[in-house]
Amino acid sequence: MRAAFPDSNFLEAQLDPDTAVLAKGYDVVCTFVNDSCNAETIRILGKSGVKLLALRCAGYDSVDLEAAAEAGIKVVRVPRYSPESVAEYAVALLLALNRHMCHTFNRVRDGNYTLSGLIGFEIHGKTAGVVGTGGIGKALARILLGFGCKVLAHDIYPDKELQSLGVTYLPLEEMLPQCDIISLHCPLNKATHHMMNKERIALLKRGVTIINTSRGGLVETDAMVDALESGHVGHLGMDCYEGEGQLFYHDWTSMSTPTRLKAWDSHFQRLRNLPNVIITPHTAFLTEEALHNIAATTINNIREWADGKPLTNQVLH
Repeated sequence: MRAAFPDSNFLEAQLDPDTAVLAKGYDVVCTFVNDSCNAETIRILGKSGVKLLALRCAGYDSVDLEAAAEAGIKVVRVPRYSPESVAEYAVALLLALNRHMCHTFNRVRDGNYTLSGLIGFEIHGKTAGVVGTGGIGKALARILLGFGCKVLAHDIYPDKELQSLGVTYLPLEEMLPQCDIISLHCPLNKATHHMMNKERIALLKRGVTIINTSRGGLVETDAMVDALESGHVGHLGMDCYEGEGQLFYHDWTSMSTPTRLKAWDSHFQRLRNLPNVIITPHTAFLTEEALHNIAATTINNIREWADGKPLTNQVLH
């Protein structure tokens, strides 16, 4: 960033209403997925002279777009950085859960080479449902077809190329009961918040595997925990969590007990402790290719604004 914009400055602090004043004197603020750009943060940024909010991610659910418009702050994002990176990670979570790789690894480290409790299932021949077939969902659907899955999909805009490859689009309530595997790849908004709720979870096959590398808020946590504990949902792989803002990207092991307790999330602890769950801290995107594309697009987004050009990746309210 400094190579492209010599006057830029990097701050460790996570953006929120308490740290927004640090942006005073800067025209552009560059944020990531877990920064809080709510109405109060935006108001402070506007008063501090910020004119552009450059997101280094595709999702913009953390940004109050109405407040940004009122403050005169334009918002840009990185809509497509590496769909394959996230899609491949979704498959990695699926395989790790299905073949009990974490348990096997820990057993071997402890000198336990038994096979009990490690039976998995073949992905080949299973029915997989992909919810959202944008760039990432489309990439995943192709991979699953390569595994020999029957692939169903749900999206308000069916992809003709996927349909030509044999992917069948269905309404969500019709698709869910048929799936052995479900992977979520849609943005978080009012329509998709808690789309996997108690009622929809009840429609699922018993023992289904669910993967979420999109946004934690797509899943109603308590309902999912109940389904996991009852065995209705067999496995859950998540690279996100609906309350991740105060948890992810921090090293809690070096913090004092009082500090850790302030951010204690009993719902998350309940979910994390289940043996049929893998949670990773929003790392599905983390490849060399994706990081390069994110940096290049972000720099280009800021250059377009600085040069007074139309903003290719502007997020409109």
